[in-house]
Amino acid sequence: MFCVALLKPHCAEWQSAVDFFHTAGVGLIRACVERGDGTSNLILQGLKRVRFTDFEQKAPFPIATIERLESDSDSSVETDALATKVLELYSNLKADGPRQLPPKVDRYLSDLSDPEMLADLVASTFVSDPLRRQRVLEELSVNQRLRLIIQYLLDEIGSAAV
Repeated sequence: MFCVALLKPHCAEWQSAVDFFHTAGVGLIRACVERGDGTSNLILQGLKRVRFTDFEQKAPFPIATIERLESDSDSSVETDALATKVLELYSNLKADGPRQLPPKVDRYLSDLSDPEMLADLVASTFVSDPLRRQRVLEELSVNQRLRLIIQYLLDEIGSAAV
């Protein structure tokens, strides 16, 4: 398991802990394929959102102390309506856009009853701007995360229509 953090826009590569955002996702490596150039392609299953609180090691790579970020989940009629709107916009994007998901993922999304998981999956797949995905990751309110995704998906749909 390890964390993946986004570099800040002004950094081409990291030199210190101030070069990346301190809210990140911790994940479990599900598959690893080594490439000829010594790098690897990974499939990482996100498990939790975390915040780096301190760094025990800075080189050759950072090792952080982390705290788990818990969402403020206030399951309500509003949450259900926001999740339904996200699914509607997802349907529009998949029909009009180049990002086709396998039918299995499509069925999974349609049956998903957890609005937080829906937000994470749709944001990671259909929100192209990494800073916007970071904003969603940092938001603790599930309803506000869904609102952000709706706003970002509407922007994506508008961009695709141009």
